Amino acid sequence: MTTSSGDDLLYELMRSPRLAILREKIDLVLDEEQHRREHFIETVREDQKAEFINGEVVVQSPAKYHHTTTVTHLLRLLSAFVDRRGLGVAGTEKMLVSLSRNDYEPDVCYFSEAKAALFTGSQMRFPAPDLVVEVLSPSTEQTDRTIKFEDYAAHGVGEYWIIDPETESVEQYTLAGERYELVMKSRSGQLTSIVVPGFEIPVRAIFDKDENLKTLKALLN
Repeated sequence: MTTSSGDDLLYELMRSPRLAILREKIDLVLDEEQHRREHFIETVREDQKAEFINGEVVVQSPAKYHHTTTVTHLLRLLSAFVDRRGLGVAGTEKMLVSLSRNDYEPDVCYFSEAKAALFTGSQMRFPAPDLVVEVLSPSTEQTDRTIKFEDYAAHGVGEYWIIDPETESVEQYTLAGERYELVMKSRSGQLTSIVVPGFEIPVRAIFDKDENLKTLKALLN
């Protein structure tokens, strides 16, 4: 069955004579999944990049150099801008974002000042960010474009960037209702955040070291 939104799916389930039977099966699946999730939270190590996605523990392999430099470049700019202006917190992959079913470690994320004000020093799990950035790799692209794409939208993440370090391009999506809409896809030009007030950078600053340092200097002035 193909549906255009969560509401469409719910409507079809509500009309099904098997609704009560399906509910029992769903409850059983979710109960078993919750036990696995609790075990994941208790045993995941700080030196791992691991996520809990639809009942399965997904451990990521080491990233390619182009991937890590892309993450470093963007985090450097976003963190400097946010810290300088007291706009909240910019985080990287070791911040475990816990949504209603899944736990993710986004490559880069941003929490508004209001959300960040509630964080504690010993906190290990975090709510839905305002901005999430996933940098593609061959092993994660499908999840980034499907499960995470839907999950982040369903939990109100206002802005989602998908960055491809191989083609050096950025896709910017913003939330419209319960779905993401593509704002831009480009390898050049300016990238202006919707949820981080005033944050605007050249796309090339994410990929090029010299452009990154030039942009960092401008952000700090």
